[in-house]
Amino acid sequence: MRLCYSCNHSNNKRHLGFRENFMFHFGQRLRLGIHVTGLAILLLVAAPFAVSSQTPSKSASTISPQTLSDSFAEITRLVEPAVVSIDTKGKMPEITAKGENPPSDSGDIMDFFRRQMQRRPVYAVGSGFIVDKSGYILTNQHVVDDAARITVKLDSGEEFQAKVVGIDDETDLAVLKIDAGHDLPFVKLGNSDQARVGEWVLALGSPFGLTRTVTAGIVSQTNRETPQGTAFQRFIQTDAAINKGNSGGPLINMNGEVIGVNSQIATSTGDYNGVGFALPSNEASNVYQQIVKSGKVRRGYLGVGLESVKPEFAKVYGLTDPSGAIVTELRDKLSPAGRAGLQVGDIIVEFGGKKVDNAQDLITRVSSASPDNALSMVYMRETGSNLEKRTAEIRLAERPIQNTTSELNPDRRKLGPEVVRPGSNPLGLTLSDLTPTLASSYKLEGQRGVVVKEVNPESYIADVKVSNGAEAFSEGDLIRRINRVTVTDLKAFNAVVSRLKAGDAVVMEVLSYSPSGRTTQLKIVQFTVQ
Repeated sequence: MRLCYSCNHSNNKRHLGFRENFMFHFGQRLRLGIHVTGLAILLLVAAPFAVSSQTPSKSASTISPQTLSDSFAEITRLVEPAVVSIDTKGKMPEITAKGENPPSDSGDIMDFFRRQMQRRPVYAVGSGFIVDKSGYILTNQHVVDDAARITVKLDSGEEFQAKVVGIDDETDLAVLKIDAGHDLPFVKLGNSDQARVGEWVLALGSPFGLTRTVTAGIVSQTNRETPQGTAFQRFIQTDAAINKGNSGGPLINMNGEVIGVNSQIATSTGDYNGVGFALPSNEASNVYQQIVKSGKVRRGYLGVGLESVKPEFAKVYGLTDPSGAIVTELRDKLSPAGRAGLQVGDIIVEFGGKKVDNAQDLITRVSSASPDNALSMVYMRETGSNLEKRTAEIRLAERPIQNTTSELNPDRRKLGPEVVRPGSNPLGLTLSDLTPTLASSYKLEGQRGVVVKEVNPESYIADVKVSNGAEAFSEGDLIRRINRVTVTDLKAFNAVVSRLKAGDAVVMEVLSYSPSGRTTQLKIVQFTVQ
């Protein structure tokens, strides 16, 4: 299974290479790929996106099937006029020089035709919805990304050329504007925090280019993370049918309110498999308001990588409450965290006078704070065998645009032939001492520890995840501490592991190379011995 963007594109090499085949691997058995819903199904849920001042005449709480059917029909009637279909024409790259003639020999001719095919424009179809009578439209960024022309088709049959007001890569949202010359029907973003698991929702959009399509389902889960989602993408999961072309549409509750913007689907075929994801309307509303006001989204920035404190960490470190956020990376000494004196390994327990529940809680609160704000912070620092409580004042900066380029380091694909006598252990990890060759291959120069060569897919440790849902261990990771004991080689590691028994808490400090940042990053891996 894969998580995919559900946009619908014509046959195009660039699209097939990135969007259609964009997938992530989960262990040895499950593969999720994300299709962005370029043909966006509008999943509306929350306060009525007021297409008119009317509200559905029937209550969704009534058990009668006829009443429920009438409610679906009434909600669709009210909301549908604000849902739009978005057609885009991508920029056409200039591969060949002007006036170039086809070569004569067969090999050159085939190359010529391949290059001509690459010059064909990219066509895509997605969905969106009008949020203001003056013509502002919300959709997914990937629907309009790299487009040379954007055509918006209204439910009335009218068509308009749209301009991009602004985009937000962190949430995959874009705000468009059309000038219709008259007031347009619109919907209002509601309160997605009130969405309940099990409640009915409708999804509207243009799957496969089929405009004015409505599907029904329930809210399967709220605050759902996906493996490749950013820190600002916690989705509403639904089983309302979402397919390619539904991207950018709204998710609607039984009050006729929009609670989400369709973005992704989990699929094993590339099409609907019963699991869709919509960005909550509260996050979409924040992005929309900032883009309309200033053309971009500003978020507070601390400058650290974080991991949540779990029960195992609290047990090993003697914390009475398994809450807080562990600093796993200090990205810049001149960042707000660096200037405040934070260090890798510090445990942030309070921010702005309020308790920090976990890493995501802190990320949300920092990002929602205005840059340049000065806020108090309380953190714990390991000093010998104790944890020392400290305070600091943090003046936040503005979160920089993230580099999402994914580059594979060929040196990390396989361990080199100079690996010396790898050792196995009851945890299901095959390890090796860190040799100079491995240190060079995995960008671990100057480090000490043991290298992960292989993770037994049948072991329980293969199912351990870090807080963002990614696998805890990957080939080439360096384990440098276990339960507060520094690991220098296999002998030291095995000495600690040999004392572990079922039910014991384990906390490991693991260094992992990040291709996007071209640097190593600390992971705090927490689990209980099985």
